[in-house]
Amino acid sequence: MKNTVFLAATLAIAVLATPAIASIPADPRGGETIRFDVYRGDSEFGTHEVRFSREGDDLLAEISVRLRAGIGPVTVFRYEHDSVEVWRDGELVSLEGETLKDGERFPVEAALNGSGIVGEGVLPEGETHTEELPRDIIPSSHWRGYEETLSEILNTEHGDSMDVRITDMGMEEIEADGGTIQARRIRLEGTLTVDLWYDENGYWAGCAFEARDQSIRYVRQANPASA
Repeated sequence: MKNTVFLAATLAIAVLATPAIASIPADPRGGETIRFDVYRGDSEFGTHEVRFSREGDDLLAEISVRLRAGIGPVTVFRYEHDSVEVWRDGELVSLEGETLKDGERFPVEAALNGSGIVGEGVLPEGETHTEELPRDIIPSSHWRGYEETLSEILNTEHGDSMDVRITDMGMEEIEADGGTIQARRIRLEGTLTVDLWYDENGYWAGCAFEARDQSIRYVRQANPASA
């Protein structure tokens, strides 16, 4: 479970009024935050946040994940992830982050370099690597959404390419923002299968997946468009 949580736990705004899955506008406002409470079954599991800000022409997406399972005060599972994505004119310019999985740290960097993105990181087995990726690759942080035509994404834990299949599952009602909302559901199949929901304004609104016989779900706490 600890090797797959962030792929599922890990931020999207898509234009949902049309049948196709579309990306968010290239320049969302600064100051918005997407915040989820995360549950494992019916138990609280932690939080996942994406905070947007602007620096000149750049859009920054700051991601923070804090997950913990324990028996009383004893921690039996701990996961933390912090990263910053920099976007310019709808294009990923750089990504820098670090993941903590029960004491093991996995730093990652990615940067636009000529015709592609160069990703550097540490694989789950502990091997460091550098990989050149397509210039238009999308990170696995979920907040931008995914086109059905995508066949690979950037793994934000390890800096490598991840093969995926994206399927539009249609509109449905989900729990979010203290009530229920209509949202478009898409399915991302990669290391594991993740269901993601995006609201009528294109913001990431929900997430659910199964890992090691555990049901994980995200419940959004407020509508970012009303911030």
